[in-house]
Amino acid sequence: MALSELSLLLISVLAGVFGQFFLKMGAVKLGKVQIDNALTHILSIITIPELLIGLTCYALGAIVYILLLTRVNLSIAAPAISLSYICSVFLGHFWFRESIVFPQIIGLAAISVGVILVVSHK
Repeated sequence: MALSELSLLLISVLAGVFGQFFLKMGAVKLGKVQIDNALTHILSIITIPELLIGLTCYALGAIVYILLLTRVNLSIAAPAISLSYICSVFLGHFWFRESIVFPQIIGLAAISVGVILVVSHK
């Protein structure tokens, strides 16, 4: 993978991770959605800046991902995007104080090895 392609991949991954981060922050502000408050919660999404920022990050990530797909095979780009899972777990741990258990560490290691194998093939 060339440097320009790797850059597009990393931008897309980071945009997705920041999107997840802001969506989580907005979801905390939104509060728990129940059947009786679902409609008002859904409508209030447009009033929570973190949710709008998160959705914007996702849109940016999608645009950059499309640009990446013009340059690399889907069979390489799609698995490589799974790097966002790794970043999201660590973001959740350090920012939201979510725990990471040993099976998750094994899963993250497997994802890492898989991405390396998929991206580094010639």
